[in-house]
Amino acid sequence: MAPGPSVALLLLFCAAAAFSLAVADAAGTPDGSEEWGYVQVRPKAHMFWWLYHSPQRVDNGRTPWPTVLWLQGGPGASGVGYGNFMEIGPLDDDLKPRATTWLAKADLLFVDNPVGTGFSYVEGGDKSLMVRTDAEAARDLTTLLCALYRDNPRLRASPLYIVAESYGGKFAVTTALAALRAIDQGRLRANLAGVALGDSWISPLDFVLSWGPLLYQVSRVDEKGLQQCSSVSAKIKDQVEKKQFTDAEASWSELENVVIANSNSVDFYNFLKDDASEDAVSTAAAQRQRSTLSSFRRKNGYSGYLESMASAREGGFDGLMNTVIKKKLGIIPKDLSWGEQSGDVFDAMAGDFMKPRIQEVDQLLKLGVNVTIYNGQLDLICATKGTMDWVQKLKWDALKDFINSPRTPIYCSKEGQSGTQAFVKSYKNLKFYWILGAGHMVPIDNPCPALKMLADITRSPAK
Repeated sequence: MAPGPSVALLLLFCAAAAFSLAVADAAGTPDGSEEWGYVQVRPKAHMFWWLYHSPQRVDNGRTPWPTVLWLQGGPGASGVGYGNFMEIGPLDDDLKPRATTWLAKADLLFVDNPVGTGFSYVEGGDKSLMVRTDAEAARDLTTLLCALYRDNPRLRASPLYIVAESYGGKFAVTTALAALRAIDQGRLRANLAGVALGDSWISPLDFVLSWGPLLYQVSRVDEKGLQQCSSVSAKIKDQVEKKQFTDAEASWSELENVVIANSNSVDFYNFLKDDASEDAVSTAAAQRQRSTLSSFRRKNGYSGYLESMASAREGGFDGLMNTVIKKKLGIIPKDLSWGEQSGDVFDAMAGDFMKPRIQEVDQLLKLGVNVTIYNGQLDLICATKGTMDWVQKLKWDALKDFINSPRTPIYCSKEGQSGTQAFVKSYKNLKFYWILGAGHMVPIDNPCPALKMLADITRSPAK
């Protein structure tokens, strides 16, 4: 019989103990509810993982209990940190129980991916060991999965769902294809049951083309701002079509600065809000002088948004990860400092940043893999309009039937919530969820429909 939720949560921060796994540098809690460790995915390249076993696990003999592999964005943002403590893990950033944890519906596997992110590292800080492409990142992740699943019958019996956010969507589709090849070759003994792409950077061009019109429609830019956005996005379109992806990444950064200057610093992760971190930068001249590091990687961007959700504490969220969490884990190298977002990882992958991964989604659909796409209504960086535009480009033979399928509303009975919370459309092995009232980080902004969605796509037997 599984321990009760309160007992399990109490055990989450028990002292770490050596855990018997066929993985180097592994540890876990004495009761086995958590495991974590490192896998050397390449010589001198070490990837950190953290697996939670759900106390709500149900074994009904009919529907297997699922495992969710969560992939964060960036590239270079920490899933072990943000995805875990800020979004879906059992404890929040104050180390208090999260009422809407996804652990209620599935086991959760977090990784710091690619190497160089969070607690993952390359020896000697050698930047030449960092991945340069989505395919290289997929290779490392697949190597990690092969190691974790090799001698773990519990994992092998659990259907695996890769769930991603932001740039993590590109990692998800490339990793899913690499994992399927490894399964066919007998190197990976896993059941890949589905992929879910949350506000995912699958087609950068479709997103940047949506920014100006969307901001104009919601009154964040005027005609002049729309014209400036359209001018830069047209340049990006030309560069992407000519496969000048590094130049396109630089122009994307330029477009973000145009948006910030014309919108009075709109929040790229919720267009109804201002970027609070920009409040001190009030003039256009000052904005032009600030760092050109763009929203996925700057402290004021991806990590800054999540940091603003955390309660004030000495050292902030970094302080928590580098003290309490690092001590709990017990196997993190002493000289390794957890960082909110790795600029080195982002810079290493600049050449792939603006490349689309629509073709990979198509391949998964044609292979019969269950693909779920979900998007927050209020997201700008990966706006719903951009997502719907790239979906229209799929060559999947059932696309027309999917588009013509009806939407079904989703409701939540949680306190303080009423009315429609989301919509879902489904045909064959493709689902699309529109999550209302949510920005880029759906599990944070509207957790109730997000949890319902998770139960649906994983077929969780949880009550």
